Amino acid sequence: MGRQWAERLASLGANVFAAMDTAKQQARQAGLEVIDLSLGSSDLAPPPSVLTAIQEALRDPETYGYNLFASTAPFREAVARWYERKFGLGVDPETEVLPLIGSQEGTGHLPLAVLNPGDYALLTDPGYPSHGGGVALAGGIPYWLPLRAERGFVPDLVEIPPEIAQASRLMVLSYPHNPTTAVASLGFWQEAVGFCQHYDLILAHDFPYVDWVFDGGLPPSVLQADPEKQVSIEFFSLSKSFHMGGFRVGYAIGNAEVIRALRQVKAAIDFNQYQGILRGAAVALEQEWDFPKKSLAVYRQRRDVAVAALAEIGWQVPTPPATMYVWMPLPPIGLGSMEFCLELVRRTGVALAPGSGFGQQGEGYVRLALVVDPPRLRTAVERIGSFLADWAD
Repeated sequence: MGRQWAERLASLGANVFAAMDTAKQQARQAGLEVIDLSLGSSDLAPPPSVLTAIQEALRDPETYGYNLFASTAPFREAVARWYERKFGLGVDPETEVLPLIGSQEGTGHLPLAVLNPGDYALLTDPGYPSHGGGVALAGGIPYWLPLRAERGFVPDLVEIPPEIAQASRLMVLSYPHNPTTAVASLGFWQEAVGFCQHYDLILAHDFPYVDWVFDGGLPPSVLQADPEKQVSIEFFSLSKSFHMGGFRVGYAIGNAEVIRALRQVKAAIDFNQYQGILRGAAVALEQEWDFPKKSLAVYRQRRDVAVAALAEIGWQVPTPPATMYVWMPLPPIGLGSMEFCLELVRRTGVALAPGSGFGQQGEGYVRLALVVDPPRLRTAVERIGSFLADWAD
């Protein structure tokens, strides 16, 4: 058509996950049974009490209109109580909590509130794609913090040049980490908070896997390292802990000035989600305290089955300490991560996520999501083993 699109689209880059979706569809059309382990979308159901609350809301005419900030007070109060119970932190639900349509909305929109064009943001590589996408849409410049296996996939803040830190306004971190499955210590968070205080940066923590540490207990909140909430904001989603991915419900919590700025951006773009969904989410936070522990046991079994099955086909992978993924170094068969995943799904129907989709440092890895039951995981790994054997011949 000859139409000129906005230049900011070029900064978003190619979406490897769209290419994978196309490859999965082509595999189905070719008659293959696709086992999709490429997306971190839980196959388990939310708590029944949550679904009941949402169903009951459907019969309440007061839930049918726009859901403005004041109407979200019961949800925000449930969030504050949940945080106080979980981390021992006091939270003001009026000024320090903001409902979100999934935590991805928060990480994607926060740069619009924080960055001017040309400002730097410190982001991890590999990292979740919306972190870089939000910076790109805001006209910011990402400075990538490489995550290396030898450092436990935690960035070395000492490596950041002072001139870059001084030109930055935002740091985005996420632990437990997607895709590497790494967990960060409270000591690291204290270091990160001190760094951001020194350079006057906002520290954003994407925290959807708070309930997904297999061994070692509860991972630290950044607000435990910044209890006065001087520089920090944290994002949580009910997609993982309560299997509510399709309901798109999450929240931001932390520094009141940052919450206010993000609320201003949000007000220009959307109202909140349906009131009934927030009622269900509040029930999850208030009444289903032990529910994530039951889910974690399910995923621990899946993790152990997947790692053992991969070892049986000769693919030795580290046992993930957290999240719902296995971060797998590619076997030495001469394929990059994208090519490997495309060939695998085309030939076997098994879909994994290429590490390159999470950044340059993700090349050389693929990510397997533990989103099917153990028998299906074993079937998937058997197909992967056949693929590797055929490729070696």
